[in-house]
Amino acid sequence: MFRTRMTQMFGIEHPIMMAGMNWITEPKLVSAVCNAGGLGILAIARCTPQETRENIRQIRQMTDKPFGVNQILVGPGAKENIAVAIEEKVPIINYSLGKPWFVNDVHAYGGKVVGTIAIAKHAAKAVQMGCDALVVTGHEAAAHGAAATSMVLIPLVASLVRVPLIAAGGFYDGRGLAAALALGADGISMGSRFMVVKESMVHENFKKLCMEATEQDTLYANVFDGMDGRVLKTKEAQAMMKRGFPMVDAFKGALLIKRLMNLSLAKFAGISIEMLRAEEGHPLMVLARQAVGNMKHLKALNEGDVEGGILFAGQCCGGITDNPTTRELIDRVISEAEATLAKMNTQKV
Repeated sequence: MFRTRMTQMFGIEHPIMMAGMNWITEPKLVSAVCNAGGLGILAIARCTPQETRENIRQIRQMTDKPFGVNQILVGPGAKENIAVAIEEKVPIINYSLGKPWFVNDVHAYGGKVVGTIAIAKHAAKAVQMGCDALVVTGHEAAAHGAAATSMVLIPLVASLVRVPLIAAGGFYDGRGLAAALALGADGISMGSRFMVVKESMVHENFKKLCMEATEQDTLYANVFDGMDGRVLKTKEAQAMMKRGFPMVDAFKGALLIKRLMNLSLAKFAGISIEMLRAEEGHPLMVLARQAVGNMKHLKALNEGDVEGGILFAGQCCGGITDNPTTRELIDRVISEAEATLAKMNTQKV
């Protein structure tokens, strides 16, 4: 049994968090993680405010444990979704890409704000803005890590700030949890590993692809959604690495996002302009690539199209070989971590 600053702050049993993954972290999976003693995170960037409220309430019907939401702050619906989460008094609000204007509102009802960073110098700034804890994302991670690996990044951040740290990027088993604790973290975040559990909605074709992959079978580039990120190696992902700017697909993708977010044309245009003006805003080319990436991501998740779809996944897919239940996975990670640390403590030079 591990007691860390992470478990104490969030009131959870195990120092394991599920990364918020759009479309993947649905209420069923979020509540399964919570009920198994971890911290489930609902990704709401893809939700309308009404969907955000409905999902939060559904989670509360399925678990009485603490849970959180994750929102990219520079994007459609961020302010509205955060407002809903605050109204619903969600215990943990995890954000990335932006400044958390809502810290005082969350603290007012006893909630916690968790920032996600991938560059060491951003850690101190996030804490100054009021973050209670940080997710520290290494290069090995699915989607949007930066250049530094977890081995380097975690101890650097641990030397800069005094808030609880949650290590992300390359973690999928108990040995990883033990290593993260040794590096100065207070727990781990797992995304790719939770994609391949029985409660996950990821299509079986891609679960199989993850289990068959080696640590070499991911691609890292900015072509998948406009920002540096990592995906599972598929035929389409490889083609995107070679292709020019996808003008036609970008237009189709933008229309898809407009429809999924239930945005009027005026609202959609206004948000696009707002994103471009933001401090961490993105040029139109990046926004267009995001639209394309989302379209192909949904093709993978919903249709299992291993030819035309892409799936954000970390290098740790090389160590993922089975499809357990969420509880089986969390129990295994904890027992492996305990055994790893015990073995280290009994070994003699």
